[in-house]
Amino acid sequence: MSKSESSKLHIALFPWFAFGHFIPYLHLSNKLAEKGHKISFLLPKGAQSKLEKISHYPNLIQFFPLVVPHVDGVPPGSETASDVPYPLHKLLAIAFDQTRDQVEAILRDINPDVIFYDLGHWIPALAHPIGIKSVFHAVVSATANAHITKIKTKEMTAEELIELPPGYPSSKVKLKAEEAAITRIIPETFGIGLSFQDRMLTSMKSSDVIGFRSELGGPFCDYVTQYFGKPVTLTGPCLSQTIATELEEKWANWLSNVKPGSVVFCAFGSQIILHKDEFQELVLGFESSGQPFFVALTPADGCKTIEEALPEGFQDRVQGKGLVHDGWVPQELLPSHPSIGCFVNYCGYGTMWESSLSDCQIVLIPHLGDRIINTRLLVEELKVAIEVERGENRRICKDNLSKTIKSEMDKDNEMASLLKRNHSKLKQTLSNRDLQEQYINNFILDLQALIK
Repeated sequence: MSKSESSKLHIALFPWFAFGHFIPYLHLSNKLAEKGHKISFLLPKGAQSKLEKISHYPNLIQFFPLVVPHVDGVPPGSETASDVPYPLHKLLAIAFDQTRDQVEAILRDINPDVIFYDLGHWIPALAHPIGIKSVFHAVVSATANAHITKIKTKEMTAEELIELPPGYPSSKVKLKAEEAAITRIIPETFGIGLSFQDRMLTSMKSSDVIGFRSELGGPFCDYVTQYFGKPVTLTGPCLSQTIATELEEKWANWLSNVKPGSVVFCAFGSQIILHKDEFQELVLGFESSGQPFFVALTPADGCKTIEEALPEGFQDRVQGKGLVHDGWVPQELLPSHPSIGCFVNYCGYGTMWESSLSDCQIVLIPHLGDRIINTRLLVEELKVAIEVERGENRRICKDNLSKTIKSEMDKDNEMASLLKRNHSKLKQTLSNRDLQEQYINNFILDLQALIK
């Protein structure tokens, strides 16, 4: 039977070596395997055991471990972005690219119909000669990907760096002048012989198809299609199909003792490590808001524990009213708990979906470029969230955080009420199960048409 005659697909996946890429790819894998399609997932050897725990279809999802070569300047044994500080990711990209021969050998052996990738700009050139179609599948929004089309150089002024690309569909979803420095990493070398921007543009231009989740702002998908001359296909949300359905007893007990809708929940993810002064400003902002709070953070830079990072006397003052936790929490369950009334987060793409599908007020403190763009989409375009104003040098300011939380939790606040109404309408649309099924079914049809 030829590939085009088979109704079931064999899909290989090769994401960038970071858990922020592995996990969305695995969520999509679970959704495709649920429909009966075979998945071959290529990843560093050390990451396999962690992902196997959230693979729901082991009979259809097979992992292919890669040996990540050592590169001078990277700590020995490093395999993923979690293992190295951010400035060294450009060296990790060298190791990533040096797995090319292993990837090719696996693809020749398993002969999939199509391969999904993101930062592996060389995948199409490797896959096409052996009859494999390629899909650039983004783990960030089309909104953020559209920004990469504006060519940036190290010599540009702040004003030039934040200029929108010609034809970009929004005058609101953009960076501010004081955020221009964040974009200076884009023209920097990422790997050998090309910049991060070159890598992204080559990856998209060389693909057969560009894939996103269902986009919260449809015109940005249209812009990407027009700019790259490639069809764009949408998967739908493809969020975590969590095995856990109930909170651990310790969290459930604490939340049961507070007023419904009163708790402020904050999660920044394991990749965000704040300086100690910002860490303290953040928790002091929660304390001064007057609301009970549950904060999940990584210890501050230079601190081994959460306790070491907290302000003096903080734990005694907030005992019984606030929790600051170091470690994993079921982020997909907490925003839907009836005691949680506000969700403070950094607006990563997955978290953007989780907050949009919750009933919480949404307060955003973005750190990196694509998170800032996501934030502007929710705040300025869709008007379902509010962004905390930064202090001097874009530092977190406890007074601004406290003021924002108080206004969002005030039932008589007109703006908070407007955001809540808009958010409720958006959630109703996004949580439509029939719509989600329609997305993934159409996505599969697009893939089947691609290989004919």
